[in-house]
Amino acid sequence: MYCNVYVPQLQREGGVAAFFRHHRGFPFASSALMDPISKALVAAIHAFVRTEGVPLITFPADRRKEDVAAAYRAAFPHEEGVVVIGRAQEKTPVFRTQKRRNPRTGTYPWLVRSTAMVNHFYFYCVDRDFGPFFLKFGTYFPYTAKLCLNGHEYVKRQLARAGLRESRADLMRN
Repeated sequence: MYCNVYVPQLQREGGVAAFFRHHRGFPFASSALMDPISKALVAAIHAFVRTEGVPLITFPADRRKEDVAAAYRAAFPHEEGVVVIGRAQEKTPVFRTQKRRNPRTGTYPWLVRSTAMVNHFYFYCVDRDFGPFFLKFGTYFPYTAKLCLNGHEYVKRQLARAGLRESRADLMRN
């Protein structure tokens, strides 16, 4: 199951402009204002990696991300926690600044939708109730994310906690 994680108001140009003008107090909105926030997010992820000792990898282009994560999960010694963080560049919607011109007042910045190749961080985790899952963060404003859970893994965990086996044949007999 995929769950999109985002702030609805920041998915359109007007909402982004309002965020920078009213919330952040800038006289205009520009994609240049996004850079310091993006750098702070990436720095926080790297600090988490150092502090918690979580492996940070770059996903190889020739292998499925899930297969790479499964190898780390198999060697993970804890019941729950962050197993590995993987980095990959992926195409994603972004906001860019275009220079527009008003004949009376001159040029001004204008936010427009675009796409770009952006680093994404995949936090592969395991939870005692939900089993394995991952949370994927884009590193470009407005930092959308996706949470991916496997409902079958959740059911398997709940059956195991209740002392039941999870095989289909067992479930059909009961």
